[in-house]
Parts: sequence; C-alpha cells; structure tokens
Amino acid sequence: MSKLLSTNYTTGAFNFGALVLRLAMGGLLLPHGYDKLVHFAQYKGKFINFMGIGNTASLGLTVFAELFCALFVVLGLATRLAAIPPAIAMFVALWKGHNLDIFGEGEHASLFMFGFIVILIIGPGKASVDGAMGK
Repeated sequence: MSKLLSTNYTTGAFNFGALVLRLAMGGLLLPHGYDKLVHFAQYKGKFINFMGIGNTASLGLTVFAELFCALFVVLGLATRLAAIPPAIAMFVALWKGHNLDIFGEGEHASLFMFGFIVILIIGPGKASVDGAMGK
C-alpha cells in the first residue's frame, strides 16, 4: 500500500509508462489516419481548408500526422519530432472543428493533443527504436 502512495518511481516504471503512453496515443490515432487515407477522395471535398492552403493539402497534412507520425510514435522512431504534427493536428481539430469545446465534442481531440504534448516532453523511453539506438 505504501508503494501506491509513494511519489518515488524507478527508471523501469518510467520507461514502461512511456511505452504504454506511446502505444496508446499512436495506436489509437492510427485508424483515424488510415481511414482518411483510404477514403481520401471522399474526405477532400468536405475537409477543412485550414489557413487557405486548400482542402486537399489540409487533408494530406492530417493524414501525415495521424497515420505516419502516429506510426513513428508507436515505434519510438524520432519520437519527439513525430509527436509535433499530431499535437498540432489535434489542436486545429479542437479549435476549428470543435470550437475549443474541450469537455464536449472536442474531448477526444483534446485528449490526443495533450497526450502527444506529454510524449514530446518526456520522450520515447528506453523501449523504443530511439532508445535502442542510444539517442
């Protein structure tokens, strides 16, 4: 019981927590990116035109963030760099798609955004490709 109430942690526990967070955030975002890639033609006509770059470019950047960057985060490859696009994409979804409704419709986007921000801050941990390469 005292261990549950302790603020101490081991390096192994930290690395395991980082692994679980990476797998959860990246693994749960991957299907969204895959769906957008497979149904790209259907989505591009109704997708948000962010900052005037066009619907197709906005959708392409979102697929990159939600599919490819999420896969890099799952693998732990260039993790901190790969966590930036999904965090930005989720902020844009929260801002433009859900009117910053953090506790309502935008709850999923905000959870993903903050999860990727935490990954950006703490890094991949030792159980990752980055950790195996000694970065």
